[in-house]
Order: sequence, then structure tokens, then C-alpha cells
Amino acid sequence: MRVLTVASQKGGSGKTTLTGHLAVQADRAGMGPIVVIDLDPQAALTGWWQEREPEEPAMAETSAARFVADIELLRRQGYRLAVIDTPAAIEPLAEAIAAVSDLVLIPTRPSPHDIRAAGSTVALCERADLPLLFVMNGATPDSRINGETALALSQYGTVAPVTLHHRSDFASSMIDGRTVMEADPGGHSAAEVGALWDFLADRMETKFRRTVFMVPGGGVRPHAIARPRMQFGRRVPS
Repeated sequence: MRVLTVASQKGGSGKTTLTGHLAVQADRAGMGPIVVIDLDPQAALTGWWQEREPEEPAMAETSAARFVADIELLRRQGYRLAVIDTPAAIEPLAEAIAAVSDLVLIPTRPSPHDIRAAGSTVALCERADLPLLFVMNGATPDSRINGETALALSQYGTVAPVTLHHRSDFASSMIDGRTVMEADPGGHSAAEVGALWDFLADRMETKFRRTVFMVPGGGVRPHAIARPRMQFGRRVPS
């Protein structure tokens, strides 16, 4: 199972919206079964999931104390991808996240405040030996600061070649548990999310092939996907 963690120590970076969109896009791309995990006490991702009509992705209810063990349980149940939304104060969870994550995605808006805040998130990832990747989020089309932000972030690490632009459809689609891919599948926002997921999937697959399947002696670990059970997800009655 791949584990993608979305993290930023600055509020308003778009972590929750990005987590939900990437999980849905991964499922639409055939990566399923997918599970999302909401580690943020504000529980915005949980609220979005409870409004969804489709059953996918599933949601896992866990805690900081059970997090690593629950990830392993989800892995045994046959989930192929977990996408994790994190709180701004990620330090207490850094060790656990480092133990399970294949990639940490840091959404960053093109502004001086966000660029400065990115440094603390990078420092935390480096201390925990977490692989990281930036994505520019909420950008204004054709703004000069987009390029300046990408250049500044590249000093810290790799910047995704896909930028997510500021459009109201991202926020409005999340109100009723959907995503831009479901609300307007032919729109620009949906295309951006699709391109970003393709890039992330390639990055994680490369790492996955190099590490997970290799066993002592050069053998290959068999990869059997079981049908997932849904006891982790619990839909709240309306």
C-alpha cells in the first residue's frame, strides 16, 4: 500500500481540499481501493466525506496512538493507497508519519508568507527523513509571483510541474462531498488534478518498486489484493 501524506504547517494552504481531490482522482484512475485518514482535529475532511454519495474512497477512523498499527491493518485489508490529511501542528505525529509515508506533499500558495512557512515544514521533514514534494496551490493564472514562488521552493526540494489555480469550483464542490472532477469533469480544475495525480503516482510507484517488493536474497514479494472490509469507515446518518 502506498501512503501519501499532505502536510503544511501553515493554515489555509488547501491541505484538506487537496487530500479529498487526490483520493477521488486516484480512485477514478483505477488505483482503488483507496482510504482517506483525517488526523486534523478540525475534522474538515471527515465532514466532507460524510456528505459524499459515493462509497469511495473509504475513511479510516484512527488516532495518533493507533496510527501506525491501523495503517498496517489497512494494508492487510487490501487497500492500495492511503491519503492522509494532517494538522498544522504536525510535530507530534512526525515520527509516526515518517514510519509509513512514501511521500509528503506540501501545498504552498504563491505568497511570501507561504514561502517562509514552507521552511519549517521542510525542516521537520528533513529531521524525520521524510521524502517531500511541493505543489503550488491556489495560484492566480499568469501571475509573475507564480514563477518566483516555484523558484524559491525549488531551493528546498522538488516542485511538481503541475500548478493548481485558484478557482471557486474547488471550494464549492467540497460543500456537498464532491470534487471538481465530479462537478465539472471537463473543466480546467479537473484537468489539473488529474495531471497532478499522474505525476504523484509515478513518483510513488518508482519508490514502491525499489523498496516494498524487494526481499532478502533478491526475491520479489507476492502482491495479492484482498477485497477490503469497510469497518474502518462509518457514515454518519443524516
